[in-house]
Amino acid sequence: MKTILCIDDEPRMLDLLTLYLEPVFHCRAMSSVHDAFIYLEEEHVDLVLLDIMMPEMDGWQVCQEIRKFWDVPIIMLTAKGEHSDIVKGLNIGADDYIVKPFDEEELLARIQAVLRRTKTEEKVIVFEGLRLDKESFELYFRQEAIPLTPKEFSMMALFLDHQNKVFSREHLINTVWGYNVSIEDRTIDSHVRNLREKLRKSGFPADDYLQTVWGIGYKWHKFADRKPLEHKN
Repeated sequence: MKTILCIDDEPRMLDLLTLYLEPVFHCRAMSSVHDAFIYLEEEHVDLVLLDIMMPEMDGWQVCQEIRKFWDVPIIMLTAKGEHSDIVKGLNIGADDYIVKPFDEEELLARIQAVLRRTKTEEKVIVFEGLRLDKESFELYFRQEAIPLTPKEFSMMALFLDHQNKVFSREHLINTVWGYNVSIEDRTIDSHVRNLREKLRKSGFPADDYLQTVWGIGYKWHKFADRKPLEHKN
């Protein structure tokens, strides 16, 4: 079941969204922007429903902050239905815009539409300036191509698809090379070393993300050593 994070300072609106969404999705309702950022850091979210008029930080700012660190789809909810507001929301990174009041069918239909579009776009992964295209087998960093071997590309796609997951060398061998293939652990180490070097050469800080988990294997860290800006309650 997909998880929807609802951010709104009005308890009654959060109750209504939960009532509409719970039969279809796992709904996490939060009135605190600070708590929402913490949840995004720690849990997987498939889509964010975001109110605009909030006292702690308005929806425009929240949307921009989310876009700095996460690729999760965002639908903005607001009573502000002016054309300029809709254009502003879309331009700063929102995927859709729903004007209050709305009915249950419209809300669910728009969520499903955004999730369908997002699913079709999963062939392209964007991460901190990196752009990996699974159809063309190309990796770019800030528009500069990074030449990878087929095995290096497969490893890179695996890491970006499963950020924060620790992969043993055996798992990498079975996934990238296939089962019943005789490959030594040091072959994995060599490929990771080459991948790091190519990322570094392009200007991407590979050592902050592609890290060794001693005694086990390798892991792609989602946030490296950076955190979103502190937000006071």
